[in-house]
Amino acid sequence: MQVRRLRISARSPAPGGGVYSCPVPPPQHFRHRGRMRPALAAWLALSLLAGTGAEDMCGGPPATPAHSISAPQLSPEERLSPHMPESLHCDACYAIAFQIEEQLHRAEGKVGRKALSESDYVEVLERSCSQGWESYGVQELDGEKRLAGPGLPRQEPMSVMVTGGPWPGRLSKMCHSYVGEQGEEQIYGAHRRSPAALRELLCHGEKGACTGSKAGGPVPPKALQNEL
Repeated sequence: MQVRRLRISARSPAPGGGVYSCPVPPPQHFRHRGRMRPALAAWLALSLLAGTGAEDMCGGPPATPAHSISAPQLSPEERLSPHMPESLHCDACYAIAFQIEEQLHRAEGKVGRKALSESDYVEVLERSCSQGWESYGVQELDGEKRLAGPGLPRQEPMSVMVTGGPWPGRLSKMCHSYVGEQGEEQIYGAHRRSPAALRELLCHGEKGACTGSKAGGPVPPKALQNEL
């Protein structure tokens, strides 16, 4: 009996768009008492039965189990109120301090790192609070809802972040409130001392959103993150 040498491989999809290829053993492997063809057909059928069958037989990596990621479940107050939820005040304060610091730092860079005039830093602070805030939203981390975005390092890449809706308006409102309470001159003076001094002024102290037992506050980022 003449044996035709076939170049056949069992192929199945692999991660990244490639394929796993499992070479079929040579015909001699199946030649026994004239039963080569049934044995070859049975081997190929078993190799191609399932999406991961060829991978398993060829030693490919096991299939990654699918994960279900759901959006944070927001209460009616969290969805509809014009005010920032109390549990997120500390995160929001750190986000606001980060954006004020960024805007002032950029404005000073345009004048050679010199101190800004009063009219200039007042304008920058107004612009900081009136920006879009669209890069911020809410994620659920370890079963707890937290604000996420630039300047807030505790972010989980494998979770859903809810953005838009009332969150930009809440951040803008809080920012204007801080500027009104502390005053532009005091805020700019804290910025000139250090980013930590600005966070201390806005978020800590006797009535600060991150003081004492109030929502422990995010860890300040070691380096400035991307801007909005």
